[in-house]
Amino acid sequence: MDRRSFLGVAASTIVTLRETAPSPASGQGAQPLSPSGRDLAYANVSELRALLDARKISATELVEHAIGRIEVLDPRVNAVVVRDFERARAAARDADAALARGERRPLLGIPMTVKEAFNVGGLPTTWGLPNGRDWRAAEDAVAVTRLKTAGAVILGKTNIALSIADWQSSNPIYGTTNNPWDLKRTPGGSSGGSAAALAAGYVPLELGSDLSASLRVPAHLCGVFAHKPTFNLVPQRGHAPPRSPALRTDLTNGLGVCGPMARTAADLSLALDVISGPDDYEAAAYRLQLPPPRHDVLKEFRVLVLDSHPLLPVAQEIRDTIDQLANRLAATGATVARSSSLLPDLAESARLHTRLVRNFAAFGRPPEFFKEIQEKVAALKPDDDSLKAWRTRAPLLSHHEVMAAEIARARLRQQWTSLFREFDVVLCPPFAVTAFPHDQRPDQEDRTIDIDGMTHPYLSLIVWATLATPPGLPAAVIPAGQSKTGLPIGVQIIGPLYEDRTTLAFAQLLEREYGGFTRPPDIAR
Repeated sequence: MDRRSFLGVAASTIVTLRETAPSPASGQGAQPLSPSGRDLAYANVSELRALLDARKISATELVEHAIGRIEVLDPRVNAVVVRDFERARAAARDADAALARGERRPLLGIPMTVKEAFNVGGLPTTWGLPNGRDWRAAEDAVAVTRLKTAGAVILGKTNIALSIADWQSSNPIYGTTNNPWDLKRTPGGSSGGSAAALAAGYVPLELGSDLSASLRVPAHLCGVFAHKPTFNLVPQRGHAPPRSPALRTDLTNGLGVCGPMARTAADLSLALDVISGPDDYEAAAYRLQLPPPRHDVLKEFRVLVLDSHPLLPVAQEIRDTIDQLANRLAATGATVARSSSLLPDLAESARLHTRLVRNFAAFGRPPEFFKEIQEKVAALKPDDDSLKAWRTRAPLLSHHEVMAAEIARARLRQQWTSLFREFDVVLCPPFAVTAFPHDQRPDQEDRTIDIDGMTHPYLSLIVWATLATPPGLPAAVIPAGQSKTGLPIGVQIIGPLYEDRTTLAFAQLLEREYGGFTRPPDIAR
């Protein structure tokens, strides 16, 4: 049996019995794994790149290993919901031929998957919507094209939230994705399948998107890395609902972004270099010259640490993790502050985000939808300034009100610019809770979330997304610790506008100093 056949068969058939009792994540004691490919499952891009370039392994072997792992583990996780294995095998053979000719590209021969919301020519793009079930994209999204040009081998597409609008990944087309750390819990959303695929060791790299923390929340809940780029840094053409034209425009007006997910900060940086730049095929070789990192050692960073929000509590375990990290940073010599008069009003930022996002989401709805909203708005008290009230009012905003909100965004951006003259990064929670049990009640207004024994509105979880999204700031999320029950806890690193390299450099320094990705105990062993 040749190496390719061995890797594929081993990953698909070998089962090892764990000596310890089964954990809640698996519900069973048998764990599939490939002894020869155990390290491959969690190797990062740099490690795989070195093996490929040295011809110590082939792209075909990597693809077969990934396919075998998906086929064995994904019936329980349900992350890779659109599979394109035969074209991936062909692409891997082409990559091997290119490597044999001496070609070297950043991702040549590296297997990966992309979020279902991105168009991949010939594959379905549904956004989980039943009316998109039979639609196939004619061509790749710009970001996917750039990944392929860099040599990436696309195995398929990963699961999403319905209409990419939830912190869970479940929809009537593909079902529910489970968190590899605990299959009874959500991996987050809307890029939940992407985060789960990384945590389960299927692939080393993913492409996702983010408007209300759709990259950041799954990274936090699954213990992986993600980067929300500065707005308009990565083209969004081809990241569109089914049957929609792939236009060179951003209908979210800079609120939504496309970005990478990985298991190391270095891989985030590499992927960002590949996918960033103007939306123009003729200028595909051009990349924006982003400013270099402000510092290259931790002790030189000026860090503002936030662990509370005026509109929603943060779970104590998450606050403790951030506090411990802040103390470590201070011990290294970094300048660490716990408050600043320069910080924008976080409550108003959350209300602003809610107005803009909900107004955008209402676009194209039928007349009866707006009639119902008018009735709900009429029942509100004029002075009701809650997030729920603004969610209700947002679809009916006039043009003047939308323009006023855009002016408020510009002022908010100026405030952050002033803050980043005094600080280099802001360290804060990505989310108020760790991975929570699946809750698929259709109306999200009916859902609640438990935070340290107290019940809160589910949709209030949006608050930590609203620091970076309205002003368009870059924000990375990296693993920072675990809860008492062993669930991942991440930290969000927000940086100055267009200084993505500063947030990513800080993430890489934290990873190097304090550790990064940890394998889920059941899926990985």
